[in-house]
Amino acid sequence: MNFLNIFIIFILGTIIGSFINVVVLRYNTGLSFAKGRSKCFSCGDTLSWYELVPLFSFIFLGGKCLSCGSKISYQYPVVEFITGLVFSLVFLKTGISIFFPFYLVVFSILVIIAVYDVKHKIIPDGMVFAFSVLSLVVLFLSQNVSNGLILPNIWDLLAGPILASFFAFFWLVSSGRWMGFGDAKLALGVGWLLGIAGGVFAIMLSFWIGAVVSLFIILLEKLNLFKWGITIKSEIPFAPFIILATFIQYFTGWTLVSFILLLS
Repeated sequence: MNFLNIFIIFILGTIIGSFINVVVLRYNTGLSFAKGRSKCFSCGDTLSWYELVPLFSFIFLGGKCLSCGSKISYQYPVVEFITGLVFSLVFLKTGISIFFPFYLVVFSILVIIAVYDVKHKIIPDGMVFAFSVLSLVVLFLSQNVSNGLILPNIWDLLAGPILASFFAFFWLVSSGRWMGFGDAKLALGVGWLLGIAGGVFAIMLSFWIGAVVSLFIILLEKLNLFKWGITIKSEIPFAPFIILATFIQYFTGWTLVSFILLLS
């Protein structure tokens, strides 16, 4: 694997990241993902091709629309960069294998879910369903073939329902105040994708990350350094924390035991 291959995969990722921004923008609006040129939200002008080059257009245009000069959201270059980085890391981990395209699609869907949850505070059912199905497919593909039958480890197969039940329990007893049911649906796919050991660690890590990030944002607001309107009682989207923890677990291979040993 040379630098050129990684760079090509990164560029591919930024292109998919640009498409992900379109999906997040048009999902559940009735608009097609593939049809219709992108337009400036402020002036309505159709964007030219050179205004749509991932990352580079934002940088060269100074983050502003070429026609009216209105500011472009940082969401666009951030999502493009993150997707390019994720694609590169997947390539480094799997190489060109049968799993490579599956993981690219799976992680692209996770990026869509994370960004959509941040913007709308809801996890899109269609995307989380696709994620769960593909995670189950990857689980079966990753197993050894025995007597013509693909037999996944029973605990890895149960990992999805176990993790989903954990979130569903908190959703049920709190009447949806502590957790949304969408988090339970997302955890189903996480369990199948990472297995029982990896899935449990990812869920625990998501709570740690969520607590640290939330307290940090609240501290910044108290110091008048940041304004997002978040308080202790605010509803904070949790899917991005689950997804970030999923990425970390997948790329590091950490489990709760190995992580504790690493810290000790």
